[in-house]
Amino acid sequence: MAERPRFFDDIAGLAGGALSALTGVKDEVEALVRARVDETIRRLDLVRRDELEAAMALASAARTAQELADEKIAALQLRLDSLESQQIKVNGPGMVG
Repeated sequence: MAERPRFFDDIAGLAGGALSALTGVKDEVEALVRARVDETIRRLDLVRRDELEAAMALASAARTAQELADEKIAALQLRLDSLESQQIKVNGPGMVG
């Protein structure tokens, strides 16, 4: 069997070295892009998903509490109106309170 010429070994070595260098460049570019994206996110003052979900849960609980309070106020207003109406019937008009 004939030996391969040294030229092909040199080309293969060069190609392998170029591939290694390109892989290193790719890794550096990815790291640079990731750093830029992280920096942009910090500059935009974005919140993390878990923080947003916690704030949304608090807002929902507050909304529910407010709706319950509104219902209680409406029920109390009806009761007050009813009691005032009864008071007017008992004491006559103009004699409330």
